[in-house]
Amino acid sequence: MDYLPAIAHPGDDTPEAWCFAFVQRDLLLPEAAEAGLAPAGGLLLRALTGAALSRHYLGRLGGHDAWALALPEAPPGWRALPLRAAMLALGGDERTPLSALAGRAAQLLEWDRSHRFCGACGTATELQAGERARRCPACGHTAYPRLSPAMMALVWRPGELLLARAPHYSNGMYSALAGFVEAGESLEDCLHREVAEEVGVAVTGLRYFGSQSWPFPHSLMVAYTARWTGGEIVPQPGEIADARWFPIDALPVIPPRLSIAGHLIRDTVAAMRAAP
Repeated sequence: MDYLPAIAHPGDDTPEAWCFAFVQRDLLLPEAAEAGLAPAGGLLLRALTGAALSRHYLGRLGGHDAWALALPEAPPGWRALPLRAAMLALGGDERTPLSALAGRAAQLLEWDRSHRFCGACGTATELQAGERARRCPACGHTAYPRLSPAMMALVWRPGELLLARAPHYSNGMYSALAGFVEAGESLEDCLHREVAEEVGVAVTGLRYFGSQSWPFPHSLMVAYTARWTGGEIVPQPGEIADARWFPIDALPVIPPRLSIAGHLIRDTVAAMRAAP
């Protein structure tokens, strides 16, 4: 499905519309286990949009309007799922339109909720026409949707990947290293610092892999591969529960392709196997 992003509604409603409706941070999906998200029309569309505490236009997906809606509770016939589980249910891959739009909707609703009042003077802010912004009528401070850039580093050496497990990971899952960019840092500076802090090794040969909007709550993940040049693994206390080298043919449980980490690890393994 083609997606055309937009901020302002063009004025002509489509007969049906995609409704990415949330109760707090949970996305609403039909209760029927086999039913995925589909464009709503008629009474259902009016009921969802009419009950919304706030709504934001997302553009058009497959020729249908798409809306982000904040609801006070789940209406009959709908269930509220945590966003990560809902994104898996919508396709299991962040590159699919429904998963990506669900993440976009969640970030916009959270930005709208958390910027109702000016962070500089406390005055109630106002939505701006023609741009995604809330502006303070008293002091002019303008708040745009927040992005928190973070780097991801998959460290490798011939035949092996360095993978780590954070304390909150479940099911024994391991992943690439990651951390947020600090003020004054470039992405490359952040990568070197985070790798040294989290596992105590040095790297070189940074190579950009890709990026992903990650709505937990508003991260922009920027992924690299990096070649190990020295140092023994020393996990950072409180941040890394375990870290070790894994042969590419004997990997532990890794993230699904819902996240860019799942693509990064699998695509890197495929490239290493294909290398002469």
